[in-house]
Amino acid sequence: MSGITRFISASLIVTLAACGGSTGTYGTYGTYGTSGNGGNGSNGGGGGNQNTPPANTINATPNLSFSPATLTVNAGDVVTFAFGSVAHNVAFDNPNATTPADIGGFNTSTSIQRTFSTAGAYTYHCNIHPFMTGTVVVR
Repeated sequence: MSGITRFISASLIVTLAACGGSTGTYGTYGTYGTSGNGGNGSNGGGGGNQNTPPANTINATPNLSFSPATLTVNAGDVVTFAFGSVAHNVAFDNPNATTPADIGGFNTSTSIQRTFSTAGAYTYHCNIHPFMTGTVVVR
């Protein structure tokens, strides 16, 4: 193997390794690391002082989906939309006077909250990746 080929191969390996972290950011809640057993975030989260994400969190994932796809909450609950390393946004499909405001822009590594005050089903999508859809069901 030539020196240039070895250099390129080593650079590729380092780059891929750097992309393999498994943390998610939850705004003021801190960084939440995950581990295979639900433990202390040892697979990329940095250890035991990690905060868990808030209840009623919808993750906009790097694999281009909202998780969970459907979230059921009570009227008046706050829902946190957590954006990771890939840019996403949230646009509600049938806005009316009771629909929370859209979350525009290209959001990465942040969390944004919306309050759902009125019972109903609120469907939404990502304008950047329109095939990404989800629903918040408010009872």
